[in-house]
Amino acid sequence: MLRTVFARPSLLRTQRPTINPTFWSRLLHIETLTTPNDNALKYLSKDGELLQPRGSKSIVIKNTDKTLIDHSKLAESLFVQCPGVETIMIGDDFLTVNKDSLVHWNQITPTVIEILTAHLNSGEDVVSKEFQGAQELKDGGYNINVPKFNYTEDEEEISELIDELIDTRIRPAIMEDGGDIDYRGWDPKTGTVYLKLQGACTSCSSSEVTLKYGIESMLKHYVDEVNEVIQIIDPEQEIALKEFDKLEKKLSSKEASA
Repeated sequence: MLRTVFARPSLLRTQRPTINPTFWSRLLHIETLTTPNDNALKYLSKDGELLQPRGSKSIVIKNTDKTLIDHSKLAESLFVQCPGVETIMIGDDFLTVNKDSLVHWNQITPTVIEILTAHLNSGEDVVSKEFQGAQELKDGGYNINVPKFNYTEDEEEISELIDELIDTRIRPAIMEDGGDIDYRGWDPKTGTVYLKLQGACTSCSSSEVTLKYGIESMLKHYVDEVNEVIQIIDPEQEIALKEFDKLEKKLSSKEASA
């Protein structure tokens, strides 16, 4: 992780003994950016401090991921001090926060900025060294429903091409909106590409449009072997979508009978 003079208290004490460290940490600039999802905001570090090495895969932690939270002081602080925060996504120079729709951003944003500034000022890693192992536990983390495919040499090349296209052509644009995308595999038998949308994209109403008319169209254009793109969703997301669909049908039937 990159560190600046702001993240090294010993230098502050030596060179600027009269400055209050709390005040000094506020010189770091955190920009708050809206996303296509009303319940997600992107908090961007503007002074060059990084949460992770540049280009790293984003880390997603939910407020129910007790196993993962135990390995991230940043996540723990956000979930404890910001009631209503449901999910955080940690990028390289930004943090995306997804909240409960009943909670107003004014109740969350000041504390998020304070916690994020303190973390950047500390120079600590966003997760412990044991995080990866915790993420792979059966009942902890977010790598769920991951398809497994055994590729021939030619199929491996196609899969690598898909991964490269996503990483270089698609991922940067999605990260601009506070989201991220994780390539989970390509099925040679059906031509199906499996992806996981993260961050602001998770519950965004336009995510299906992005998936089908943006990502799918591009991949099919460059890779003849791609037939469709499917988004992998978490079990609780699947339940929520089914319940929402039931509610929509119920409301529609009431309007029809009125």
